Amino acid sequence: MTGAPDDDAIERGRWLFAQECTFIAGATSADVLPDTDLPEVALVAILDADKEGFLRDERSLIQTKSLARTLNTPGRTQQINFFRLQDALMLADLPGYGYAKASKTDIERWTALIFDYLRGRPSLRRVCLLVDARHGLKPSDIEVMKDLDAAAVSYQIVLTKCDKVKPGALDAIEGETAGRIADHVAAHPVIVRTSSVTADGMEMLRAELALLADIR
Repeated sequence: MTGAPDDDAIERGRWLFAQECTFIAGATSADVLPDTDLPEVALVAILDADKEGFLRDERSLIQTKSLARTLNTPGRTQQINFFRLQDALMLADLPGYGYAKASKTDIERWTALIFDYLRGRPSLRRVCLLVDARHGLKPSDIEVMKDLDAAAVSYQIVLTKCDKVKPGALDAIEGETAGRIADHVAAHPVIVRTSSVTADGMEMLRAELALLADIR
């Protein structure tokens, strides 16, 4: 990762993501999305990108046990779940798209919900697009990127499961990913490498997102 946040941003990130993360609402359609006056960050991924581990493991992005309880609630993968962090930041956990075991109807409904949200959320400051580092960008990721470009929504590629890739291969995946996002107008130039096993990259990502938060 280049262009790393400074020490002050890192400290802000540590503080913010150690606070209580409160579940606000789960939305199954665009017309029941909760209103918010907070800056918002969304997390989106295909199912094999380890979003659950990314959010709730002990080395995850958010350091609070209450989130894990909510994420274990049946049906959560069929809706957008909203969480408030210390009256400073709203997090939106989007259902995984392209889930092969779901019915075609469910996939179409979830995908439509995701895209409606991404296109029409004025509070949305950034989307973190989680990508499995073992495979790099897939066609489904590219489709989401094109939609975000069209909606002028800033998004950042977050490589997950980086502990499962050898350093040389990981460098190659990051380089290839950087090359592919260069032509996408809404893509954030910084790619973050993470692992929910080793916690690598989580501190830097927290710092990046804390820069978007309303911390007084």
